[in-house]
Amino acid sequence: MATPREIKKRINSVKNTRKITRTMEMVSTAKAKKATNKVNAAKPYAELTRELVSSLSGLASVIQSPYLRTPNKIKKVAILAITANRGLCGGFNSNILKTVRNRMEEYKREGVQVEIHAAGKKAISFFKFAKIPVQTSYTNIDDKAGAHEAIQLANYFMERFAHEEVDRVEIISTHYISAATQRPDVMTVLPLEVKEQDTKASSGPEIIYEPDPKTILENLLPLVIKTSFVNVILESVASEHIARRVAMKAATDAAGEMIKLLTRGYNRVRQAKITQEISEIVGGAEAIS
Repeated sequence: MATPREIKKRINSVKNTRKITRTMEMVSTAKAKKATNKVNAAKPYAELTRELVSSLSGLASVIQSPYLRTPNKIKKVAILAITANRGLCGGFNSNILKTVRNRMEEYKREGVQVEIHAAGKKAISFFKFAKIPVQTSYTNIDDKAGAHEAIQLANYFMERFAHEEVDRVEIISTHYISAATQRPDVMTVLPLEVKEQDTKASSGPEIIYEPDPKTILENLLPLVIKTSFVNVILESVASEHIARRVAMKAATDAAGEMIKLLTRGYNRVRQAKITQEISEIVGGAEAIS
């Protein structure tokens, strides 16, 4: 049985750990709030851009855009896996990497070649450990990441798709649905799918385009792709902070329960020791008398 001093030392150790997890929880809460505000601020712009492209969807078959190329057979797919640079965020990283492995297995069964692009130190470490070749790697997807990093990624994949080096580009990351719900998601960014606008929704006033609609659509398509990358990065960062906040809250609560159990055990051992000492004193007094 552990001595009271050993139990007391362990209680102090758990208390120190709880201070750390509670601080990390508070930091993650503040960062999550800031990140979710960015996600909510970016959504209207992305939605309006998509709506404008949908209103011009009738021209998709006549414009010459490399981003609308739909190969008869998919031969090579580029997958961008976005994870965090740090851990301590529950199943955030493992769920994404599991989705990537499942996606790779699907394409392998179909005879499609897959090249992996890793964003985040956890993804880079995982693929290195699993001995899976990585085409490119990025470690700049963090709290400060935004439009600049997203546009760089978008330009790289757009260029490769336009030169027919890959037939499809997918992003596997955590999709932010709400503050309570985030889940790993597979998003196809190239080839770009232009969805036709609902006729009921488009029965509004006539829109005058300047310059002509064809030119507008050709310039809008790259913008839609870049906007998709921006949204993916912002949602991934927000989801990471939320996952870390939840994980640190669970760790703080667990530390609190452990402190209660250890304190109870400490009191029990201490009481037993006191009782033993009293018994020894009484026994010694009786022996003298």
